[in-house]
Amino acid sequence: MAPQAKKSGKAQKQTKKYIIDASQPASDKIFDVAAFEKFLQDRIKVEGRTNNLGDNVVVQQQGEGKIEVIAHNDLSGRYLKYLTKKFLKKQQLRDWLRVVSTSRGVYELKFYNVVNDEADEDDE
Repeated sequence: MAPQAKKSGKAQKQTKKYIIDASQPASDKIFDVAAFEKFLQDRIKVEGRTNNLGDNVVVQQQGEGKIEVIAHNDLSGRYLKYLTKKFLKKQQLRDWLRVVSTSRGVYELKFYNVVNDEADEDDE
């Protein structure tokens, strides 16, 4: 059996596309999509530095209440979820909204399900 040649060099860069859907809270006028877009542009770290997006990462508003993040380098969806939670905490919306992954590369901001327990309170 002949020895196989080892592959050398860097692995090809993969382009990843993430969508953060905040259309539900944006339609209720409690979430500012433009401020969130600016927050992401300021806070996303590329090679350990903020404000270093360059051509590697593109953050843009897509439609009503959706933000699209296109990364040509290693950027995890988990990191975007972390930054989204950080923004919600800063805006004091973390108690009402949560970040849910609906499918691969798509995150959605949803309201917590609040059930009124008025019937239970009357019994006590």
